[in-house]
Amino acid sequence: MNKRLLSIDIFRGLTIAFMILVNTPGTWSHVYAPLEHAPWHGLTPTDLIFPFFLFIVGTSIVLAYHNKRQYVNHRLYGKIISRSLKIILIGLLLAAFTYKFPFIKDLSHLRFPGVLQRIGLVFLISAFLFVKIKDWRWYLLVLILLLGGYWYSMTQIPINGHQPQLTKTDNLASVIDRKILGKSHMWRHYEMEGYVQGDYDPEGLFSTLPAIGTTILGIFLGLLLIERRISPYAKLIMFIGIGLILWLLGWWWSQSFPLNKRLWTSSYVLYTGGLAYLVFGFIYLIVDILNVKKWGVPFKYLGMNAIAIFTLSVFITKSFYLLHIPGTKTTIHGWLYHNLFTSWLSDTEFTSMFYALSVVVFYIFVAWWMYRKKIFIKV
Repeated sequence: MNKRLLSIDIFRGLTIAFMILVNTPGTWSHVYAPLEHAPWHGLTPTDLIFPFFLFIVGTSIVLAYHNKRQYVNHRLYGKIISRSLKIILIGLLLAAFTYKFPFIKDLSHLRFPGVLQRIGLVFLISAFLFVKIKDWRWYLLVLILLLGGYWYSMTQIPINGHQPQLTKTDNLASVIDRKILGKSHMWRHYEMEGYVQGDYDPEGLFSTLPAIGTTILGIFLGLLLIERRISPYAKLIMFIGIGLILWLLGWWWSQSFPLNKRLWTSSYVLYTGGLAYLVFGFIYLIVDILNVKKWGVPFKYLGMNAIAIFTLSVFITKSFYLLHIPGTKTTIHGWLYHNLFTSWLSDTEFTSMFYALSVVVFYIFVAWWMYRKKIFIKV
């Protein structure tokens, strides 16, 4: 199967659009509730975005490498490693960059984990698995071992002599991150008075293991997509069936092992993976079966330069928060928000979301321009 599936690009582009949407509110003081993460246990629409992206990473691995598995050599492994390291390095550079000389923040407080760093690590391990393993049943075994092992480690291994409570500090993933990374290299969250150092990291080391499971679920989708002997309608039925089974299993498991994006719990993997199958199935039905495509074209542009657009958005957003209007204490972000939005709209959650939507539209135009110029940046 060499034909590019539009539904893949649209799914990926929609995910990038929502990533930008939740990362660029007009003000963090007024964020539209569905665009916030769950405080700890639980799920909001925003908590679906990252697993959906890792899911489609798995599918993309299949489409990119299934014709190369019979020619596995050191050169192929080198390309996989190179791509992974580039993504990780970009993530670290974005975290370290500052406009004050020497343009790199104090490394003693540099956060090592991050969204791009997790994508790079998960891609590396998942791509190695795919090019090495031919039988899909081995992927299923790896998935079971990852999710089962993570559940056992997080719920059964005592912490300081007592059973873990899966709070922000009292869980094995946070303990491992604090010991290996150190608190100064972990995630900080924003509160009214400024940034506060956290005791956990939502993209930490140990919780990256079940995230690989999310990508393996995407690999299963890719294997179905390249299967020539199955008709599109039969594939659609399988997407829906697998999605419902995973969603129900995730819901059942969540009764004892709660849904938690920051810990990337095993139930969260199955629950979000099931929803990813269902959402992709809907897009596949509309775009690739019913041939209704025009609505998804803007997201296709985003999907075909996904990492590049996301990286650009993070860099520009960070710059707008750091740089000030000459002669004032107002940042570029603050000036744009207050002069272009709150000057004629009240400072509410709607206005904050409207600003974020305008940012998404801007990057759609950037992606469209790159597409027209045939600029496709493959990290």
